[in-house]
Order: sequence, then structure tokens, then C-alpha cells
Amino acid sequence: MSCNLPFFVQNYFKLMDDEPEHFCEDQFKLRENIIIPAFENEELIVYEDRAIKYFGLSKYLGLKLFEWEEFVLGLHLCVYREDGLPRWNTLFVLLGRGNGKDGCISVESMALASHYNPIPRYNVDICANNEDQAMRPVKDLYDAFKGNAKLKRFFKTTKETITGIARNSVITGHTNNAKGKDGLRSGVVIFNEYHAYENMANVNVFTTGLGKVDDPRRSIFTTNGDVVDGPLDTLIKDSEEILDGLVDDGGLLPFICRLDSKEEVHKEVNWYKANPSLKYRPTLLQEIRNEYIDWKKNPAALPAFMTKRMGVRETSSLITVAKWEDIANTNKPIPKLNGCECIVGIDYAKTNDWVAVDTHFKIGDERYDINHAWICRQSDDYPRLKAPIEDWQRDEHLTIVDEHEISPQLVCNYIKEINRQYRIKYIVMDNFRFTLFASYLEDIHFSFANGNIKLIRPSDIMKIYPIINRCFLNGNFHWGDNPCLRWATNNVKLVKAKKSTIALDGENDTGNYLFGKIERHTRKTDPFMALVAAMCFENLLPNVTAINTKRKYISVGVY
Repeated sequence: MSCNLPFFVQNYFKLMDDEPEHFCEDQFKLRENIIIPAFENEELIVYEDRAIKYFGLSKYLGLKLFEWEEFVLGLHLCVYREDGLPRWNTLFVLLGRGNGKDGCISVESMALASHYNPIPRYNVDICANNEDQAMRPVKDLYDAFKGNAKLKRFFKTTKETITGIARNSVITGHTNNAKGKDGLRSGVVIFNEYHAYENMANVNVFTTGLGKVDDPRRSIFTTNGDVVDGPLDTLIKDSEEILDGLVDDGGLLPFICRLDSKEEVHKEVNWYKANPSLKYRPTLLQEIRNEYIDWKKNPAALPAFMTKRMGVRETSSLITVAKWEDIANTNKPIPKLNGCECIVGIDYAKTNDWVAVDTHFKIGDERYDINHAWICRQSDDYPRLKAPIEDWQRDEHLTIVDEHEISPQLVCNYIKEINRQYRIKYIVMDNFRFTLFASYLEDIHFSFANGNIKLIRPSDIMKIYPIINRCFLNGNFHWGDNPCLRWATNNVKLVKAKKSTIALDGENDTGNYLFGKIERHTRKTDPFMALVAAMCFENLLPNVTAINTKRKYISVGVY
């Protein structure tokens, strides 16, 4: 081994050897695919004396660092490459709620701002989605330093900032607001509850100040969360590739604690996989036991138990149209379909809110969907939307309309362009919403007289749901990389239907389903419902088995 394992690594590995049932697969992959190879094959410099001093600061906060905390902080702060740069300059910690991440952040902040860190003006910027999360470590430090004469020799404190006197390093909390952050001169940027970030805009602004000071670092501490396709999902995916040995770690230390599968939740011994502090916190164990009892009675009512406590995202599979894993699996490329026949679905609730159009193709069992949405900036719901709308407009998944409504003419112009590239067999929309679009569609030659308009009713949706469900389960949807459509789909729940009305209580259950919204104002479903409309009449497309790449049109086969 090129470099002996430091004590903080040896201690953690011994714990893994003594209690392997308490550690998830990601932990063993981190050990075998990243840490051991690095110490065996690289010329690493380890400052163990500095680590001891850093860890010793925890006593001033009334804390004793657990093995996992010394492991991640030691590797992140005290292991360097041969060229003198930090070996793992980015730390990613994903674990269950209640395991002490705020305390770990406080110790890291105090250590890097202290005189034990040789780099001057090494500012610590703690960033979070709300003020409480951003300021909590600063408040904890302020409370610990208050009345401690010894610490006052080394730190100057206010309720807003903590300053390490010897190095003039400042610890500051920042809320999730990108404005005014361009002037940061950070040594380290620490993100608390990274799951709450919906796009990279704030993340990037906070980190642009890195590099002005030596040894720049990023630290990311979070539970799992409900923001789909956000920065956390990207980071988890990158980490999984690293842990599987598919790509080089590039300085990222992915410390992930979660169940290996949802089924493991029913054995208490597995809870330790997502909660590395559990053996030292009996109160936390009892709280999780209580929550498990409530969750088991009604999983749909407590999805946060799996997401926050066990690190496995749960969106209540009892009511959602599909599991998130199946929705994410729609991110498959769409081939060139020029000249192919298609069905176009249109959906909207109000033209001063959202309108969506889905262009739907069926080839064998595979479905290909090109989806576009329009959103009215003057909508009452616009400020409440939890989505990176402007990013999606930049990537041409939607269009923001800064008018009092979304004109049907705008939508029909888009459909006219579609018809030049593909062959629209039918346009499909809800029976009650057709009137507003009728004259505009007629102008582009879609009308009842021409036989290329179809209207859907609830009974059509009931019939197509089993097909939609099968497409999700078997991975038959190809949507390209369309986060707007995935986001809308993840807001769709199943609603049991009576013979003629929607039943919320299951009375007169027919076994059929309609679609409803999980969140009514902060998220939308229109892009998915446009797809549903198109699929209701996909049986009218010709039976096609493959795309003929040598000809403009597709080849037709018989099933």
C-alpha cells in the first residue's frame, strides 16, 4: 500500500467488519472501489495530527464525533494529493434524518475557520433553502462560544457570523437566493439539505467564488427529498457511476447511507444502513420505530418515512400513476421520425395557465412522445411553481407566454409546423375544451368535416390506463430528456372511478381509474394529460413494426 490507512479510516473499516449488516452496498463500494485503491495506488499525504486537532474541536460544541463523521471529515479535510491539493475536494453525504449532519457541518466549519487550518481568509459559506437551515450551524457555534473565555481568544462572534481571529476566516449562513452572491470569496461552500434545490442556478452562483482561495472545497449534506430531476438526482446518479467503478471519482467522495431496497424496511437491523448514528442514539431509534408503525398502517399518508428516514424516495405508490424509477426510465432517445404517422393530443385547464401538446408515435410496443408546453407568466400559479421553468424554456421543452392568456393561434402554429415534419392522423382533445380551439384548428385543416378530429371522454381514459401502466412497467415510453414531462407525470395520481363519476372513497368500485393532481398549484399535469389524450386513439395508427431508415416513411407489418 502506497500510504498507510489513517486512523479515521481504519476505525470506520473496523466498524464495517464488526457489523457488516449495518452498512449498505454503497458503503462497501466506497471502501473497495474508491478508498482502498486510492491509498494503494496513489502518493497521498495525510495530516493525521491536524485531523486530531480538528476532531477535538467538537468538545466545545458538546459533541463527540461518531466514526462516520471522523471518516468523512478526515478524508475531506486532511488527505492531499502529491501535488498538495485536497484528494477529495467535494464531499457528498446522503443519510437519514436525525443523524447529526448539522453537528458535522458545525465541526467542519469551526475547523476550517480555526487557526489549525494553515490557509488565511478561508471563508466558510453555509448555503440552504431557508434561513433556519442556513443559520443553524452558525447559531450552534454562537451558543457554544457564548460565555467561553478560552474560545473568545480564537473566535469573534455575532449572531450572523463567526470569525476565526488568527486566519481572519468568516463563517456565514446564506439562504437560497442567488442575488448578491457573486462577490463571495469562499474557501469552502457547504450545502445543507441539498435536496431542496430545484435547479443549478443557485448552486452555481454560490460556487463561483471558489478558487480565489487555496484548497477550495464543496461539502454537501442532505437527506433524500421529493424534487425530481433536480441537482440531487444528478449528483446521486454521478455518485452511483463512481461507486460502481464506471468512472473516476474526480475528487468526489460519495458517502451514501440508504436501504439497498424498499423491502428491507421491514427488518429493524436494516435501518442502520440509512442511519449511521443509530447505535448511539436510542431516542432516534425509538422515534423511527414509532414512525414505522404509523407508516405501515398507511404508507400513502407518510411517504416521508421512506424518503427522509430510509433514503429511498417514496411518492406513495398507492396513488401515483407510476413509480419515479419508471418515470425516470422514459429518458430514452427518440429516433428520427420524419414522415411517420402520429396522433397529436392537446390538454389545458385554462388558457391563462398551461397548454400542452403531445405528438405520439407507436412502433411495435414502443411509444415515442415529443411534448411541448406553454405557460402563461401572468397565471396566478406561476410564482408558486416548484420547477426550473426558465431552464426548460431555454432547452425548448416549453414556452413562457407573457400575455394575459396563451392564444390558441400560438398552439395551432406549432401543430402546423409538426404536420410539415410528420403526418398527423388525428388531433385529440377533451370534449369540453374543443370549442375554444375549433376555429383555429379548422384554419389548419383539422375539423370534423375532414374526419381528423377526435374528442375524448372519461371512459376513454379508463380504457387506456392499463396500456399506460404497462408501458411504464415494461419501459416502452421514449420521451427523450424531457424533465418538464417527467415533472408533470410525477404529479399525477390515480383516482378510482364509478360508472359515471369519480369516486374518492372506493364506493361502487369498478376497477377503473381516472387521473388527478397530487399538488394542485405548485405542480401541473397538463403535459402528461396531453400524452394521455393522444394515447386514447393510438389504436387508429397503422400497425408498424420498425422504422425503415432507407425510406422517408415507416414500414408496416402485421401483428
